[in-house]
Amino acid sequence: MATISRAQLLHHPSAYFSRLPHSHSSFSINFRRRKFSVTPPLLCSSSSSSASTNPSIVGDLLNYLNESWTQFHATAEAKRQLIAAGFHLLNENDEWDLRPGGRYFFTRNMSCLVAFAVGEKYIVGNGFHVIAAHTDSPCLKLKPKSASSKSNYLMLNVQTYGGGLWHTWFDRDLSVAGRVIVRASDGSFLHKLVKVKRPLLRVPTLAIHLNRTVNTDGFKPNLETHLVPLLATKPEEAFPESKEKSSSSPKAAHHPVLMQILSDELCCDVDDIVNIELNICDTQPSCLGGANNEFIFSGRLDNLASSYCALRALVDSCGSPGDLSSEHAIRMIALFDNEEVGSDSYQGAGAPTMFQAMRRIAGSLANSYAGESAFDRAIRQSFLGAKDVEKTEWPFVKQILVNTVPLGLPSTKDRMVSADMAHGVHPNFMDKHEEHHRPEMHKGLVIKHNANQRYATSGVTAFLFKEVAKMHNLPTQEFVVRNDMGCGSTIGPILASGVGIRTVDCGIAQLSMHSVREVCGKEDIDIAYKHFKAFYQTFSSIDRKLIVD
Repeated sequence: MATISRAQLLHHPSAYFSRLPHSHSSFSINFRRRKFSVTPPLLCSSSSSSASTNPSIVGDLLNYLNESWTQFHATAEAKRQLIAAGFHLLNENDEWDLRPGGRYFFTRNMSCLVAFAVGEKYIVGNGFHVIAAHTDSPCLKLKPKSASSKSNYLMLNVQTYGGGLWHTWFDRDLSVAGRVIVRASDGSFLHKLVKVKRPLLRVPTLAIHLNRTVNTDGFKPNLETHLVPLLATKPEEAFPESKEKSSSSPKAAHHPVLMQILSDELCCDVDDIVNIELNICDTQPSCLGGANNEFIFSGRLDNLASSYCALRALVDSCGSPGDLSSEHAIRMIALFDNEEVGSDSYQGAGAPTMFQAMRRIAGSLANSYAGESAFDRAIRQSFLGAKDVEKTEWPFVKQILVNTVPLGLPSTKDRMVSADMAHGVHPNFMDKHEEHHRPEMHKGLVIKHNANQRYATSGVTAFLFKEVAKMHNLPTQEFVVRNDMGCGSTIGPILASGVGIRTVDCGIAQLSMHSVREVCGKEDIDIAYKHFKAFYQTFSSIDRKLIVD
């Protein structure tokens, strides 16, 4: 296992460092200050791998995971990397002036991102080659009024987001991260990201002495009353300023000590914080583990691992002069929010974000303003105060909105890869998998099938995706769920059914999906990256050889 204890380092540092590869000789340790620069992610650093003939992106993925505590931070880090790679930032509210060979991207809500690179031989009507993933993961989120207290403990009221394995959040070193709306000195309002890196919160379990049957009856916490993090032991009376706040003030909804911590992180006054949107996050860094460092131990692997592999594949497939010189299509990634709760949001895959972008791109490259109507722009800049729409009415409302945003172009040449993590076979629960479809770690991307269309893969799309792998000598696996078990789903069917884009659902095999701490195989990250990159570089040539209709 890659992690080591402080005691091991203090008493036997030479014994540990003598076992490290020579490429990590730059590691340093400061005993006097008891601050260590040795951290597990450095066991697979991007700098040491870049000199190899087959560079690994695992070290860079670990850095990305450690930066991306929330969907906002994941999008911001992707934005930073795209700008560094030479992509041009677009604004959805501006006119777009696009050119063949250009590389562009835009964000929505700072939790959704679409990036694309235009082939130099692109002509209007050619296809889009898309890899879609999502930036969100199951977590706890602060309620609008988070302040509560019990038995002289200051507590934070939270909501459960997605289908998390909530028992894994107990007895973890937790903190908060997300976004804050801050009032600027000129009266404007700024969107700022915040991440409190130190352990701030804890959800303690009940001692076995007070719950003797927990190991026989099972741990069954009440998510409303038991899953409430501790913040501090000081009572509210220790913060007299809270009594001076109006009950309608944003500050009155949250503990003053929490607001002070946020203001210190943001270097602003507490009174300038007008709203917060925070996730509860595990503070343990992502790292390598296993006897041979063959595993990645991390939170949010579902689905930041897929998102990062897609991001890097796009960037690296068009990073050098000439990479787009023979490309006839448009290479794209689409990273959406809210997949874990159904995708029906402004920043989710259920919104027409990607398809509106495709229409605008085609229109701009055709030198005609077919890209966006006044109605499209009005919808995006509008605000809905929803008043009890009956569930039976909503499909008709949604269909009206969808029908008012036609793409205007056929999509038969388009192709999308829906990348979301897959269920690797669990050695202790092998019977949970169908006998002949048990994905394993280190064996390549898992192509997901479901006859009831919970996954969007078809025989044609699976064949094409496997042909890409075959050309580059990359392994693939296949997965179907047992007939006596329910099947999850992805953004694949949502996007495939939007306008009829051909889609394959795939993912990296992992264990402990939706736990606060997940695990996947290190080799599968590089295989996924190479497969996605090969998809961008060679799919056009393969697709031209296939005749279906």
